[in-house]
Amino acid sequence: MRPEARRIAGYGVAALLTWLVGYPLLITLMEALGLPRGLSLEHFAEFARRPDEWQALWRSLWISAASVALAGAVGIPLAFVFARTEFPGRRILGALVALPVALPPLVGVIAFLFLYGESGFVSRGLQSLLGLEQAPWRLSGPAAILLVHAYSMYVYFYLFTRAGLARLDVAMLEASASLGAGRVATLFRVTLPLLTPALVGASLLTFMTSLASFSAPYIFGGGFRVMTTQIVASKLNGELSMAQVETVTLAILAFLGLWAMRRVDPGRSVVVGGTRGVAPSRRVLRRPLVKAGAATLGWGLALLLLLPHLTLLLISFVPPGTWTVEALPPVLDTSNYESLISTPERLRPVVNSVWMAIAATVGAVVLGLAAARLSLKLRGRLGGALETLLSIPWAVPGTVFAISLATAFSVNAPAMGRVVLVGTPWILPLAYLVRSLPLTGRSSLAGLRQLDPAVEEASASLGAGRWRTWRRVTLPLLRPAVAAGASLAFITALGDFVTSIVLYTYDTRPISIEILSSLRLQETGVAAVYGVLLMAVSATAFLVWGREERI
Repeated sequence: MRPEARRIAGYGVAALLTWLVGYPLLITLMEALGLPRGLSLEHFAEFARRPDEWQALWRSLWISAASVALAGAVGIPLAFVFARTEFPGRRILGALVALPVALPPLVGVIAFLFLYGESGFVSRGLQSLLGLEQAPWRLSGPAAILLVHAYSMYVYFYLFTRAGLARLDVAMLEASASLGAGRVATLFRVTLPLLTPALVGASLLTFMTSLASFSAPYIFGGGFRVMTTQIVASKLNGELSMAQVETVTLAILAFLGLWAMRRVDPGRSVVVGGTRGVAPSRRVLRRPLVKAGAATLGWGLALLLLLPHLTLLLISFVPPGTWTVEALPPVLDTSNYESLISTPERLRPVVNSVWMAIAATVGAVVLGLAAARLSLKLRGRLGGALETLLSIPWAVPGTVFAISLATAFSVNAPAMGRVVLVGTPWILPLAYLVRSLPLTGRSSLAGLRQLDPAVEEASASLGAGRWRTWRRVTLPLLRPAVAAGASLAFITALGDFVTSIVLYTYDTRPISIEILSSLRLQETGVAAVYGVLLMAVSATAFLVWGREERI
Protein backbone atom coordinates (compact mmCIF):
# COMPACT_ATOMS: atom_id res chain seq x y z
CA MET A 1 0.00 0.00 0.00
CA ARG A 2 1.38 3.38 -1.01
CA PRO A 3 2.07 5.93 1.75
CA GLU A 4 -0.77 8.20 0.55
CA ALA A 5 -3.28 5.35 0.50
CA ARG A 6 -2.03 4.11 3.87
CA ARG A 7 -2.52 7.56 5.40
CA ILE A 8 -6.03 7.81 3.94
CA ALA A 9 -6.84 4.37 5.37
CA GLY A 10 -5.40 5.49 8.72
CA TYR A 11 -7.65 8.55 8.80
CA GLY A 12 -10.62 6.38 7.85
CA VAL A 13 -10.01 3.86 10.65
CA ALA A 14 -9.34 6.71 13.10
CA ALA A 15 -12.65 8.33 12.11
CA LEU A 16 -14.51 5.04 12.61
CA LEU A 17 -12.87 4.47 16.01
CA THR A 18 -13.65 8.04 17.02
CA TRP A 19 -17.30 7.53 16.08
CA LEU A 20 -17.48 4.28 18.06
CA VAL A 21 -15.33 5.21 21.05
CA GLY A 22 -15.01 8.97 21.45
CA TYR A 23 -18.21 10.33 19.93
CA PRO A 24 -20.65 8.68 22.41
CA LEU A 25 -18.59 10.02 25.31
CA LEU A 26 -18.58 13.50 23.74
CA ILE A 27 -22.36 13.43 23.18
CA THR A 28 -22.88 12.41 26.81
CA LEU A 29 -20.66 15.28 28.02
CA MET A 30 -22.50 17.76 25.79
CA GLU A 31 -25.92 16.69 27.02
CA ALA A 32 -24.74 16.76 30.64
CA LEU A 33 -23.70 20.39 30.00
CA GLY A 34 -27.08 21.19 28.43
CA LEU A 35 -25.72 21.49 24.89
CA PRO A 36 -26.70 22.22 22.16
CA ARG A 37 -29.68 24.05 23.76
CA GLY A 38 -27.39 26.21 25.87
CA LEU A 39 -24.45 25.76 28.19
CA SER A 40 -25.59 24.98 31.71
CA LEU A 41 -23.94 23.58 34.82
CA GLU A 42 -27.28 22.95 36.52
CA HIS A 43 -26.97 19.17 36.47
CA PHE A 44 -23.42 19.27 37.81
CA ALA A 45 -24.55 21.65 40.56
CA GLU A 46 -27.34 19.23 41.45
CA PHE A 47 -24.78 16.43 41.59
CA ALA A 48 -22.63 18.51 43.96
CA ARG A 49 -25.61 19.21 46.24
CA ARG A 50 -26.56 15.55 46.70
CA PRO A 51 -24.82 13.78 49.61
CA ASP A 52 -25.62 10.35 48.14
CA GLU A 53 -23.62 11.15 44.99
CA TRP A 54 -20.51 12.12 46.96
CA GLN A 55 -21.01 9.09 49.15
CA ALA A 56 -21.12 6.78 46.11
CA LEU A 57 -18.01 8.45 44.69
CA TRP A 58 -16.13 8.09 47.99
CA ARG A 59 -17.19 4.46 48.29
CA SER A 60 -15.91 3.72 44.79
CA LEU A 61 -12.54 5.21 45.65
CA TRP A 62 -11.99 3.52 49.00
CA ILE A 63 -13.35 0.16 47.81
CA SER A 64 -10.88 0.33 44.91
CA ALA A 65 -7.98 1.24 47.23
CA ALA A 66 -8.90 -1.56 49.66
CA SER A 67 -9.18 -4.02 46.74
CA VAL A 68 -5.62 -3.12 45.72
CA ALA A 69 -4.36 -3.81 49.25
CA LEU A 70 -6.19 -7.14 49.58
CA ALA A 71 -5.33 -8.35 46.07
CA GLY A 72 -1.68 -7.47 46.65
CA ALA A 73 -1.64 -9.25 50.01
CA VAL A 74 -2.80 -12.45 48.28
CA GLY A 75 -1.16 -12.22 44.85
CA ILE A 76 2.38 -11.12 45.74
CA PRO A 77 3.17 -13.94 48.23
CA LEU A 78 1.67 -16.47 45.80
CA ALA A 79 3.92 -15.20 43.02
CA PHE A 80 7.01 -15.55 45.22
CA VAL A 81 6.03 -19.11 46.19
CA PHE A 82 5.50 -20.27 42.60
CA ALA A 83 8.44 -18.33 41.13
CA ARG A 84 11.05 -19.18 43.79
CA THR A 85 10.11 -22.68 44.96
CA GLU A 86 10.10 -26.03 43.16
CA PHE A 87 7.57 -28.53 44.49
CA PRO A 88 5.35 -31.31 43.06
CA GLY A 89 2.55 -30.01 40.83
CA ARG A 90 3.94 -26.46 40.67
CA ARG A 91 3.17 -25.93 36.95
CA ILE A 92 -0.39 -27.24 37.10
CA LEU A 93 -1.12 -25.31 40.28
CA GLY A 94 0.39 -22.18 38.78
CA ALA A 95 -2.11 -22.37 35.92
CA LEU A 96 -5.04 -23.08 38.26
CA VAL A 97 -4.14 -20.12 40.44
CA ALA A 98 -4.39 -17.85 37.37
CA LEU A 99 -7.72 -19.31 36.18
CA PRO A 100 -10.07 -16.70 37.79
CA VAL A 101 -8.78 -14.07 35.33
CA ALA A 102 -10.43 -15.93 32.43
CA LEU A 103 -13.88 -16.37 34.01
CA PRO A 104 -16.72 -13.85 33.56
CA PRO A 105 -17.14 -11.68 36.69
CA LEU A 106 -20.80 -12.58 37.09
CA VAL A 107 -19.95 -16.29 37.25
CA GLY A 108 -17.56 -15.70 40.13
CA VAL A 109 -20.12 -13.57 41.93
CA ILE A 110 -22.96 -16.10 41.79
CA ALA A 111 -20.53 -18.91 42.65
CA PHE A 112 -19.61 -16.99 45.82
CA LEU A 113 -23.30 -16.45 46.48
CA PHE A 114 -24.04 -20.20 46.33
CA LEU A 115 -21.03 -21.11 48.47
CA TYR A 116 -20.76 -18.36 51.09
CA GLY A 117 -24.14 -16.60 50.84
CA GLU A 118 -26.85 -16.67 53.47
CA SER A 119 -28.32 -19.80 51.86
CA GLY A 120 -24.98 -21.16 50.66
CA PHE A 121 -23.28 -24.42 51.52
CA VAL A 122 -20.92 -23.04 54.15
CA SER A 123 -23.60 -20.98 55.87
CA ARG A 124 -26.12 -23.83 55.92
CA GLY A 125 -23.50 -26.28 57.09
CA LEU A 126 -22.54 -24.12 60.08
CA GLN A 127 -26.19 -23.42 60.84
CA SER A 128 -26.93 -27.15 60.93
CA LEU A 129 -23.75 -28.00 62.85
CA LEU A 130 -24.26 -25.35 65.52
CA GLY A 131 -28.04 -25.69 65.70
CA LEU A 132 -28.66 -22.04 64.83
CA GLU A 133 -32.11 -20.74 63.93
CA GLN A 134 -30.71 -18.30 61.40
CA ALA A 135 -27.73 -18.18 59.10
CA PRO A 136 -24.53 -17.18 60.97
CA TRP A 137 -23.87 -14.29 58.55
CA ARG A 138 -25.22 -12.45 55.58
CA LEU A 139 -22.96 -11.96 52.56
CA SER A 140 -23.71 -8.34 51.70
CA GLY A 141 -22.26 -4.87 51.89
CA PRO A 142 -18.67 -3.71 51.47
CA ALA A 143 -17.13 -6.79 53.11
CA ALA A 144 -18.77 -9.08 50.54
CA ILE A 145 -17.68 -6.83 47.67
CA LEU A 146 -14.09 -6.79 48.91
CA LEU A 147 -14.10 -10.57 49.33
CA VAL A 148 -15.12 -11.07 45.70
CA HIS A 149 -12.68 -8.42 44.48
CA ALA A 150 -9.79 -9.99 46.37
CA TYR A 151 -10.67 -13.41 44.94
CA SER A 152 -10.87 -12.22 41.32
CA MET A 153 -8.22 -9.46 41.22
CA TYR A 154 -5.30 -10.99 43.10
CA VAL A 155 -4.44 -12.57 39.73
CA TYR A 156 -3.11 -9.23 38.44
CA PHE A 157 -0.52 -9.04 41.21
CA TYR A 158 0.25 -12.73 40.83
CA LEU A 159 0.90 -12.53 37.08
CA PHE A 160 2.75 -9.20 37.14
CA THR A 161 4.96 -10.21 40.07
CA ARG A 162 5.79 -13.61 38.56
CA ALA A 163 6.76 -11.95 35.29
CA GLY A 164 8.94 -9.48 37.18
CA LEU A 165 10.64 -12.20 39.22
CA ALA A 166 11.32 -14.20 36.05
CA ARG A 167 13.29 -11.25 34.63
CA LEU A 168 15.07 -10.33 37.85
CA ASP A 169 18.87 -10.37 37.61
CA VAL A 170 20.39 -12.84 40.06
CA ALA A 171 23.65 -10.85 40.04
CA MET A 172 22.00 -8.11 42.09
CA LEU A 173 20.82 -10.57 44.73
CA GLU A 174 24.27 -12.14 44.87
CA ALA A 175 25.85 -8.69 45.27
CA SER A 176 23.49 -7.93 48.14
CA ALA A 177 24.35 -11.20 49.87
CA SER A 178 28.09 -10.59 49.38
CA LEU A 179 27.73 -7.26 51.17
CA GLY A 180 26.30 -9.01 54.21
CA ALA A 181 22.55 -8.42 53.70
CA GLY A 182 20.24 -11.18 54.88
CA ARG A 183 17.19 -12.50 53.04
CA VAL A 184 14.78 -10.04 54.63
CA ALA A 185 17.03 -7.04 53.95
CA THR A 186 17.59 -8.17 50.36
CA LEU A 187 13.85 -8.58 49.88
CA PHE A 188 12.95 -5.06 51.05
CA ARG A 189 16.03 -3.19 49.82
CA VAL A 190 16.72 -4.95 46.50
CA THR A 191 13.95 -7.26 45.23
CA LEU A 192 10.86 -5.16 45.93
CA PRO A 193 12.42 -1.91 44.62
CA LEU A 194 13.32 -3.72 41.38
CA LEU A 195 9.74 -4.97 41.15
CA THR A 196 8.27 -1.50 41.68
CA PRO A 197 7.17 -0.92 38.03
CA ALA A 198 5.39 -4.30 37.94
CA LEU A 199 3.74 -3.70 41.33
CA VAL A 200 2.65 -0.19 40.38
CA GLY A 201 1.23 -1.50 37.10
CA ALA A 202 -0.69 -4.25 38.91
CA SER A 203 -1.96 -1.73 41.48
CA LEU A 204 -3.26 0.65 38.81
CA LEU A 205 -4.86 -2.20 36.87
CA THR A 206 -6.55 -3.52 40.02
CA PHE A 207 -7.69 -0.04 41.05
CA MET A 208 -9.24 0.66 37.65
CA THR A 209 -10.86 -2.78 37.45
CA SER A 210 -12.37 -2.29 40.90
CA LEU A 211 -13.50 1.22 39.99
CA ALA A 212 -15.34 -0.25 36.98
CA SER A 213 -16.69 -3.27 38.89
CA PHE A 214 -20.44 -3.71 38.65
CA SER A 215 -21.39 -7.36 39.22
CA ALA A 216 -20.21 -7.65 42.84
CA PRO A 217 -21.62 -4.26 43.98
CA TYR A 218 -24.91 -4.95 42.18
CA ILE A 219 -25.42 -8.45 43.61
CA PHE A 220 -23.96 -7.93 47.10
CA GLY A 221 -24.13 -4.17 47.60
CA GLY A 222 -27.76 -3.79 48.61
CA GLY A 223 -28.05 -0.19 49.84
CA PHE A 224 -24.28 0.22 49.58
CA ARG A 225 -23.96 1.95 46.22
CA VAL A 226 -20.80 2.77 44.30
CA MET A 227 -20.68 4.95 41.21
CA THR A 228 -21.31 2.13 38.73
CA THR A 229 -24.50 1.00 40.48
CA GLN A 230 -25.50 4.63 41.16
CA ILE A 231 -25.44 5.33 37.42
CA VAL A 232 -27.75 2.41 36.64
CA ALA A 233 -30.08 3.34 39.52
CA SER A 234 -30.34 6.91 38.22
CA LYS A 235 -31.18 5.68 34.73
CA LEU A 236 -33.79 3.22 35.99
CA ASN A 237 -35.36 6.00 38.09
CA GLY A 238 -35.70 8.16 34.98
CA GLU A 239 -33.00 10.65 36.03
CA LEU A 240 -31.13 10.48 32.73
CA SER A 241 -29.44 13.87 33.18
CA MET A 242 -28.04 12.83 36.56
CA ALA A 243 -26.91 9.51 35.09
CA GLN A 244 -25.04 11.45 32.40
CA VAL A 245 -23.30 13.64 35.00
CA GLU A 246 -22.35 10.54 37.00
CA THR A 247 -21.08 8.97 33.78
CA VAL A 248 -18.90 11.99 33.03
CA THR A 249 -17.54 11.99 36.59
CA LEU A 250 -16.60 8.31 36.47
CA ALA A 251 -15.13 8.75 32.97
CA ILE A 252 -12.86 11.53 34.25
CA LEU A 253 -11.56 9.22 36.98
CA ALA A 254 -11.01 6.50 34.37
CA PHE A 255 -9.06 8.83 32.07
CA LEU A 256 -6.87 9.87 34.99
CA GLY A 257 -6.20 6.17 35.57
CA LEU A 258 -5.39 5.66 31.87
CA TRP A 259 -2.95 8.59 32.00
CA ALA A 260 -1.28 7.04 35.04
CA MET A 261 -1.06 3.66 33.30
CA ARG A 262 0.61 5.23 30.26
CA ARG A 263 3.16 6.87 32.57
CA VAL A 264 4.08 3.47 34.01
CA ASP A 265 5.43 0.55 31.98
CA PRO A 266 4.22 -2.60 33.79
CA GLY A 267 6.54 -4.69 31.65
CA ARG A 268 9.62 -3.17 33.24
CA SER A 269 10.57 -5.12 36.31
CA VAL A 270 14.26 -4.37 36.58
CA VAL A 271 16.19 -1.13 36.64
CA VAL A 272 17.79 -0.05 33.41
CA GLY A 273 21.47 -0.66 32.97
CA GLY A 274 23.72 -3.55 32.08
CA THR A 275 21.99 -6.48 33.75
CA ARG A 276 22.42 -10.08 32.65
CA GLY A 277 18.75 -10.79 33.28
CA VAL A 278 19.42 -14.32 34.61
CA ALA A 279 16.63 -15.20 37.03
CA PRO A 280 17.46 -16.79 40.40
CA SER A 281 17.10 -20.57 40.50
CA ARG A 282 14.13 -22.01 42.33
CA ARG A 283 14.63 -23.46 45.74
CA VAL A 284 14.15 -27.24 45.54
CA LEU A 285 12.39 -28.81 48.49
CA ARG A 286 14.33 -32.00 49.30
CA ARG A 287 12.94 -33.14 52.62
CA PRO A 288 10.05 -35.58 52.03
CA LEU A 289 7.87 -34.06 54.75
CA VAL A 290 8.46 -30.52 53.49
CA LYS A 291 7.72 -31.56 49.88
CA ALA A 292 4.54 -33.34 50.96
CA GLY A 293 3.48 -30.36 53.05
CA ALA A 294 4.09 -27.91 50.20
CA ALA A 295 2.20 -30.11 47.73
CA THR A 296 -0.71 -30.51 50.16
CA LEU A 297 -0.83 -26.79 50.82
CA GLY A 298 -0.68 -26.01 47.10
CA TRP A 299 -3.44 -28.42 46.12
CA GLY A 300 -5.50 -27.25 49.09
CA LEU A 301 -5.15 -23.68 47.85
CA ALA A 302 -6.16 -24.71 44.33
CA LEU A 303 -9.23 -26.49 45.71
CA LEU A 304 -10.14 -23.42 47.76
CA LEU A 305 -9.91 -21.23 44.66
CA LEU A 306 -11.94 -23.66 42.54
CA LEU A 307 -14.50 -24.46 45.27
CA PRO A 308 -16.96 -21.69 44.28
CA HIS A 309 -17.06 -22.99 40.71
CA LEU A 310 -17.37 -26.62 41.81
CA THR A 311 -20.29 -25.45 43.96
CA LEU A 312 -21.87 -23.86 40.91
CA LEU A 313 -21.54 -27.16 39.04
CA LEU A 314 -23.18 -29.07 41.91
CA ILE A 315 -26.13 -26.69 42.24
CA SER A 316 -26.81 -26.94 38.51
CA PHE A 317 -28.00 -30.50 39.21
CA VAL A 318 -30.48 -29.46 41.95
CA PRO A 319 -34.10 -29.69 40.67
CA PRO A 320 -36.38 -26.70 41.37
CA GLY A 321 -38.10 -26.72 44.77
CA THR A 322 -36.18 -29.70 46.19
CA TRP A 323 -33.57 -27.88 48.30
CA THR A 324 -35.05 -25.88 51.16
CA VAL A 325 -33.44 -26.04 54.62
CA GLU A 326 -31.05 -28.98 54.27
CA ALA A 327 -27.30 -28.43 54.49
CA LEU A 328 -26.81 -30.45 51.26
CA PRO A 329 -29.20 -30.88 48.31
CA PRO A 330 -31.30 -34.03 48.85
CA VAL A 331 -31.91 -34.64 45.13
CA LEU A 332 -29.60 -34.35 42.13
CA ASP A 333 -30.58 -34.89 38.49
CA THR A 334 -30.19 -33.39 35.02
CA SER A 335 -33.65 -31.81 34.78
CA ASN A 336 -32.26 -28.25 34.65
CA TYR A 337 -30.08 -29.12 31.66
CA GLU A 338 -32.96 -30.94 29.95
CA SER A 339 -35.18 -27.89 30.50
CA LEU A 340 -32.56 -25.62 28.96
CA ILE A 341 -32.37 -27.75 25.82
CA SER A 342 -36.09 -28.45 25.44
CA THR A 343 -37.56 -25.02 26.31
CA PRO A 344 -37.14 -22.39 23.57
CA GLU A 345 -37.50 -19.49 26.03
CA ARG A 346 -34.66 -20.83 28.16
CA LEU A 347 -32.50 -21.47 25.11
CA ARG A 348 -33.04 -18.03 23.59
CA PRO A 349 -30.56 -16.17 25.90
CA VAL A 350 -27.88 -18.73 24.97
CA VAL A 351 -28.48 -18.22 21.25
CA ASN A 352 -28.54 -14.44 21.75
CA SER A 353 -25.26 -14.42 23.66
CA VAL A 354 -23.48 -16.72 21.21
CA TRP A 355 -24.39 -14.87 18.01
CA MET A 356 -23.80 -11.44 19.54
CA ALA A 357 -20.45 -12.51 20.99
CA ILE A 358 -19.35 -14.01 17.65
CA ALA A 359 -20.41 -10.91 15.71
CA ALA A 360 -18.68 -8.59 18.18
CA THR A 361 -15.51 -10.68 18.22
CA VAL A 362 -15.23 -10.83 14.42
CA GLY A 363 -15.76 -7.08 14.16
CA ALA A 364 -13.31 -6.35 16.98
CA VAL A 365 -10.63 -8.60 15.43
CA VAL A 366 -10.93 -6.98 11.98
CA LEU A 367 -11.02 -3.41 13.29
CA GLY A 368 -8.42 -3.98 16.00
CA LEU A 369 -5.98 -5.68 13.63
CA ALA A 370 -6.41 -2.95 10.99
CA ALA A 371 -5.91 -0.17 13.55
CA ALA A 372 -2.88 -1.91 15.08
CA ARG A 373 -1.15 -2.42 11.73
CA LEU A 374 -1.84 1.13 10.57
CA SER A 375 -0.65 2.60 13.88
CA LEU A 376 2.72 0.85 13.48
CA LYS A 377 3.07 1.70 9.81
CA LEU A 378 2.09 5.36 10.15
CA ARG A 379 3.64 6.15 13.53
CA GLY A 380 3.65 9.86 14.46
CA ARG A 381 0.52 11.56 15.78
CA LEU A 382 -1.91 9.55 13.67
CA GLY A 383 -0.38 6.24 14.77
CA GLY A 384 -0.42 7.40 18.40
CA ALA A 385 -4.05 8.49 18.08
CA LEU A 386 -5.03 5.04 16.75
CA GLU A 387 -3.27 3.33 19.65
CA THR A 388 -4.93 5.65 22.17
CA LEU A 389 -8.38 5.05 20.69
CA LEU A 390 -7.80 1.31 21.07
CA SER A 391 -6.94 1.79 24.76
CA ILE A 392 -9.84 4.02 25.83
CA PRO A 393 -12.56 1.29 26.05
CA TRP A 394 -10.29 -0.68 28.40
CA ALA A 395 -9.85 2.28 30.76
CA VAL A 396 -13.45 3.52 30.77
CA PRO A 397 -15.91 1.47 32.90
CA GLY A 398 -18.53 -0.54 31.04
CA THR A 399 -21.34 1.38 32.75
CA VAL A 400 -19.95 4.62 31.33
CA PHE A 401 -19.89 3.23 27.79
CA ALA A 402 -23.36 1.74 28.15
CA ILE A 403 -24.88 5.08 29.16
CA SER A 404 -22.85 6.87 26.46
CA LEU A 405 -24.03 4.49 23.73
CA ALA A 406 -27.62 4.74 24.98
CA THR A 407 -27.37 8.54 24.84
CA ALA A 408 -25.69 8.76 21.43
CA PHE A 409 -27.77 6.16 19.60
CA SER A 410 -31.26 6.94 20.89
CA VAL A 411 -31.75 9.87 18.48
CA ASN A 412 -32.20 9.76 14.70
CA ALA A 413 -29.88 12.47 13.39
CA PRO A 414 -27.84 10.94 10.51
CA ALA A 415 -26.24 14.28 9.67
CA MET A 416 -24.78 14.34 13.19
CA GLY A 417 -23.64 10.71 13.01
CA ARG A 418 -26.47 9.51 15.27
CA VAL A 419 -28.93 6.73 14.43
CA VAL A 420 -31.47 4.91 16.55
CA LEU A 421 -29.93 1.63 17.70
CA VAL A 422 -31.35 1.49 21.23
CA GLY A 423 -34.07 -1.17 21.31
CA THR A 424 -32.72 -2.94 18.21
CA PRO A 425 -30.75 -6.21 18.12
CA TRP A 426 -27.59 -4.31 17.06
CA ILE A 427 -26.88 -2.14 20.08
CA LEU A 428 -25.54 -4.97 22.25
CA PRO A 429 -23.15 -6.42 19.62
CA LEU A 430 -21.92 -2.87 18.99
CA ALA A 431 -21.33 -2.35 22.73
CA TYR A 432 -19.51 -5.70 23.00
CA LEU A 433 -17.39 -4.80 19.96
CA VAL A 434 -16.32 -1.49 21.49
CA ARG A 435 -15.52 -3.15 24.83
CA SER A 436 -13.47 -5.84 23.05
CA LEU A 437 -11.33 -3.49 20.95
CA PRO A 438 -8.53 -3.18 23.55
CA LEU A 439 -8.22 -6.97 23.76
CA THR A 440 -7.99 -7.58 20.01
CA GLY A 441 -6.11 -4.36 19.24
CA ARG A 442 -3.47 -4.65 21.96
CA SER A 443 -2.83 -8.34 21.25
CA SER A 444 -2.46 -7.53 17.53
CA LEU A 445 -0.04 -4.72 18.38
CA ALA A 446 2.04 -7.11 20.47
CA GLY A 447 2.11 -9.69 17.67
CA LEU A 448 3.01 -7.15 14.99
CA ARG A 449 5.85 -5.72 17.07
CA GLN A 450 7.38 -9.18 17.36
CA LEU A 451 7.42 -9.73 13.58
CA ASP A 452 10.74 -9.41 11.80
CA PRO A 453 10.32 -7.01 8.81
CA ALA A 454 12.85 -9.15 6.93
CA VAL A 455 10.23 -11.93 6.64
CA GLU A 456 7.84 -9.77 4.62
CA GLU A 457 10.76 -8.37 2.61
CA ALA A 458 11.87 -11.91 1.76
CA SER A 459 8.37 -12.75 0.56
CA ALA A 460 8.30 -9.65 -1.63
CA SER A 461 11.73 -10.47 -3.06
CA LEU A 462 10.39 -13.87 -4.11
CA GLY A 463 7.66 -12.22 -6.16
CA ALA A 464 4.71 -12.34 -3.76
CA GLY A 465 2.38 -9.33 -3.85
CA ARG A 466 1.26 -7.41 -0.78
CA TRP A 467 -2.00 -9.33 -0.29
CA ARG A 468 -0.39 -12.72 -0.88
CA THR A 469 2.37 -11.86 1.61
CA TRP A 470 -0.27 -10.75 4.10
CA ARG A 471 -2.34 -13.90 3.61
CA ARG A 472 0.46 -16.50 3.36
CA VAL A 473 3.15 -15.05 5.65
CA THR A 474 2.01 -12.29 8.00
CA LEU A 475 -1.37 -13.66 9.11
CA PRO A 476 -0.05 -17.17 9.96
CA LEU A 477 2.69 -15.58 12.08
CA LEU A 478 0.10 -13.40 13.81
CA ARG A 479 -2.27 -16.29 14.50
CA PRO A 480 -1.26 -16.87 18.17
CA ALA A 481 -1.63 -13.17 19.05
CA VAL A 482 -4.92 -12.79 17.15
CA ALA A 483 -6.29 -16.01 18.68
CA ALA A 484 -5.39 -14.78 22.16
CA GLY A 485 -7.20 -11.48 21.65
CA ALA A 486 -10.18 -13.14 19.97
CA SER A 487 -10.53 -15.73 22.75
CA LEU A 488 -10.51 -13.11 25.49
CA ALA A 489 -12.88 -10.88 23.48
CA PHE A 490 -15.32 -13.76 23.03
CA ILE A 491 -15.18 -14.60 26.76
CA THR A 492 -15.79 -10.97 27.67
CA ALA A 493 -18.72 -10.54 25.27
CA LEU A 494 -20.35 -13.86 26.14
CA GLY A 495 -20.45 -13.12 29.87
CA ASP A 496 -20.99 -9.35 29.74
CA PHE A 497 -23.32 -8.05 32.41
CA VAL A 498 -22.33 -4.41 32.86
CA THR A 499 -23.39 -3.05 29.47
CA SER A 500 -26.12 -5.64 28.96
CA ILE A 501 -28.20 -4.53 31.94
CA VAL A 502 -28.41 -1.01 30.50
CA LEU A 503 -28.98 -1.85 26.82
CA TYR A 504 -30.85 -5.18 26.59
CA THR A 505 -34.45 -5.77 25.59
CA TYR A 506 -36.54 -8.83 26.40
CA ASP A 507 -35.96 -10.32 22.95
CA THR A 508 -32.20 -9.68 23.04
CA ARG A 509 -31.56 -10.63 26.67
CA PRO A 510 -28.21 -12.45 27.02
CA ILE A 511 -27.18 -15.20 29.44
CA SER A 512 -26.08 -12.78 32.17
CA ILE A 513 -29.51 -11.13 32.34
CA GLU A 514 -31.22 -14.54 32.38
CA ILE A 515 -29.01 -15.54 35.34
CA LEU A 516 -30.17 -12.48 37.25
CA SER A 517 -33.79 -13.16 36.32
CA SER A 518 -33.52 -16.80 37.46
CA LEU A 519 -32.05 -15.74 40.80
CA ARG A 520 -34.93 -13.31 41.37
CA LEU A 521 -37.40 -16.13 40.65
CA GLN A 522 -35.56 -18.41 43.13
CA GLU A 523 -34.60 -20.77 40.29
CA THR A 524 -31.09 -21.29 41.59
CA GLY A 525 -30.50 -24.51 39.64
CA VAL A 526 -31.39 -22.83 36.34
CA ALA A 527 -29.14 -19.85 37.16
CA ALA A 528 -26.33 -22.30 37.96
CA VAL A 529 -26.79 -24.07 34.61
CA TYR A 530 -26.28 -20.79 32.76
CA GLY A 531 -23.27 -20.08 34.97
CA VAL A 532 -21.75 -23.51 34.23
CA LEU A 533 -22.30 -22.93 30.52
CA LEU A 534 -20.45 -19.61 30.68
CA MET A 535 -17.72 -21.21 32.77
CA ALA A 536 -17.25 -24.11 30.32
CA VAL A 537 -17.10 -21.90 27.24
CA SER A 538 -14.72 -19.47 28.96
CA ALA A 539 -12.42 -22.28 30.08
CA THR A 540 -12.40 -23.71 26.55
CA ALA A 541 -11.51 -20.33 25.06
CA PHE A 542 -8.82 -19.93 27.74
CA LEU A 543 -7.30 -23.29 26.73
CA VAL A 544 -7.42 -22.34 23.04
CA TRP A 545 -5.61 -19.11 23.92
CA GLY A 546 -2.93 -21.01 25.81
CA ARG A 547 -2.49 -23.56 23.01
CA GLU A 548 -2.15 -20.88 20.34
CA GLU A 549 0.44 -19.05 22.43
CA ARG A 550 2.60 -22.19 22.48
CA ILE A 551 2.54 -22.65 18.69
